[in-house]
Amino acid sequence: MDYADKSLRPKRADAETVLRAAAFPKDFGAYMKNMGWMSEHYVRLRALMGRAQAQGTSRDAMARLRLNLDRARLLPGPYTHHIVVDASSGQLWYYGAGKRAGTMKVVVGAPETQTPMLAGKLQWAILNPYWNVPDYLAQKSIAPKILAGRSLASLRMEALSDWGPNPRKLAQSEIDWPAVAAGSEVLRLRELPGGANSMGKVKFLFPNDEGIYLHDTPERDLLKKPDRHFSNGCIRLENAGALGQWLLHRPINAKSKAPEQAVALPVGVPVYLTYITAVATDRGIAFRDDVYGRDG
Repeated sequence: MDYADKSLRPKRADAETVLRAAAFPKDFGAYMKNMGWMSEHYVRLRALMGRAQAQGTSRDAMARLRLNLDRARLLPGPYTHHIVVDASSGQLWYYGAGKRAGTMKVVVGAPETQTPMLAGKLQWAILNPYWNVPDYLAQKSIAPKILAGRSLASLRMEALSDWGPNPRKLAQSEIDWPAVAAGSEVLRLRELPGGANSMGKVKFLFPNDEGIYLHDTPERDLLKKPDRHFSNGCIRLENAGALGQWLLHRPINAKSKAPEQAVALPVGVPVYLTYITAVATDRGIAFRDDVYGRDG
């Protein structure tokens, strides 16, 4: 796990903190029995390990299960206001006040553009966002379309002179498109806001060096697939409106059609991107396909 926000690194709690946390639940016995201070993902995997040990599961399976358990051990318990994204199952959960507040499907990174194991704090919602096109897509996808006769206007995109705060918009004729397609010239492209924008209506940002964020998506068909590893690394949300309501404590409707409306969250919310492949079955333990090759 990489910690974009260093304050999220797990640390040993002192006795007072442990006792204060134990005072919140209404039923102390249930809190102890169900390990209420731990993530539900850790509790589930720990129970699964007990079943596996009783059934004599193989040495390789136990080693893989322990690896999954170590990943889940880094996640906070439900009394911490936080979000978990599992890049193995393509699922998101959000928690607070001692319980799970909601869950939804997500689309995560493809094997060649993996969603990292990363922890940070969500701080902003951006309404009516642009989509800044990654350099490799500008080269391999957009430039060939332009050379085949498409226009930037028809693609609802615009080219900019640089990555600074006040770039100049470039005319399509100013750009050396063969050089962009060849990879010898880098071009800043962005998709205009709107219903078909790849970011959808909103994106949620947390500072990190990987350029990872959570966002809405117009590509609803991908969310219906059992394997949802299709993105460039960012997390596409099944229900961005519900998550926004939970984060902001109000609907996330934009006040106008103006692009890039930044709304600060009332409080920074930790988000943990993890990778848990172990699942329970009627026969005991099983593992999802290790699409990122991290269990080896």
